[in-house]
Amino acid sequence: MMSVLIDTVAWVRVENGRILCARPRGKDVFYIPGGKREGRETDLETLLREVEEELTVAILPATVSHMGTYEAQAHGHPDGVVVRMSCYAGEYRGTLAASSEIEEMAWFSYADRPLVPPVDQLLFDDLRASGALA
Repeated sequence: MMSVLIDTVAWVRVENGRILCARPRGKDVFYIPGGKREGRETDLETLLREVEEELTVAILPATVSHMGTYEAQAHGHPDGVVVRMSCYAGEYRGTLAASSEIEEMAWFSYADRPLVPPVDQLLFDDLRASGALA
């Protein structure tokens, strides 16, 4: 069986022991904000575009740092479809707001881990282990 890889980039924003998550319209789970690269975009270009599209803020490129890369079975896809999520932290300017493609956003603690897909749960585990996530 051939496996399929979905390559994504995510913005990890933790404040007061909680991580910012967003639920796209028509989806039943929350995700770490971000998405798939378009064409030959770099991780940084994808991150800047996706976060602005979803949450209407501008990530400050000079503050971006890689936090880790995770892979897991893709939520809602057939077995063998794997999502790779390259995670970055970074400061932003603007006011966080859900765009038209986002149904709602929320600040999650570790107790909310079941509400996110498997790849995001790996990030939750690491953030909990490091003491960043309450």
